[in-house]
Amino acid sequence: MKILLLGKNGQVGWELQRSLAPLGELIALDRHSSEFCGDLANQAGLADTVRTVRPDVIVNAAAYTAVDKAESEPELASAINAHAPEVLAREAAELGAWLVHYSTDYVFGGGGDRPWCEDDPTFPLNVYGQTKLLGEHMIDWVCPRHLIFRTSWVYAARGGNFAKTMLRLAQERDQLKVINDQFGAPTGAELIADVTAHAIRQVRQPGADTQALAGIYHLVASGCTTWFDYAQYVIAQARKLQPGLAIKSTAIEPVPTSAFPTPAQRPLNSRLDTRKLQETFGLSLPEWQLGVDRMLAETITAK
Repeated sequence: MKILLLGKNGQVGWELQRSLAPLGELIALDRHSSEFCGDLANQAGLADTVRTVRPDVIVNAAAYTAVDKAESEPELASAINAHAPEVLAREAAELGAWLVHYSTDYVFGGGGDRPWCEDDPTFPLNVYGQTKLLGEHMIDWVCPRHLIFRTSWVYAARGGNFAKTMLRLAQERDQLKVINDQFGAPTGAELIADVTAHAIRQVRQPGADTQALAGIYHLVASGCTTWFDYAQYVIAQARKLQPGLAIKSTAIEPVPTSAFPTPAQRPLNSRLDTRKLQETFGLSLPEWQLGVDRMLAETITAK
């Protein structure tokens, strides 16, 4: 099996390099790659890359993810999040290859308090969500062999993330204010990458029912929390891992989303129902705390 991975140095892309390597020949690119084009803003170059490499599976882990900046750069966000996936989908369809792509809970309106199912009505609140939804539609229309994984609240030990930011601020400030009316499940890039590799193995099995397996799946860790409760959990766990950690913040104040105005509106309900994914691929997704604990252990003990 030959796999073409785009976005190799992002949070998910970095973990995909590990999880996909045992499946076959892996060609991993980012937008700075020189031998082949991995820049999603260069759609002609992308098409040439796919035609030259002729992969069995394309995994697109690249995206325009600057949610607030997208409000002032809708054309660039659309080029990367919608039109580039369309190019990949057309080239994959020509080859009879699978296309794996990642989307977001931002395609939903963010209301209510129940987890979103794959077939719930979409209603993105911002440009980022609109462009990601258009990318989903492009892939669905063009490429019959596709897996689209919607996820949310993604973090990784490598690079920056919410937990690291909270730990840094807790050591610098006497008091923290954290949003307490947005709900979701922190989801590790490791988990996303491992589930992706598992799904690719299954869809590539001889005799696999392509039509039944292709489609959109929700992929997040189990459970639910708010950013406020997430911050409290991170600081408590950090103190257990490093009892001498100098935490200045004696209290964390819960505040509404309105306390931090942003150019792009955020959904309050980022819960995603993962039953379809678990039942289709025979998986049991772990509670969100398990991955966060592992990430914190790696992060804190590495210092």
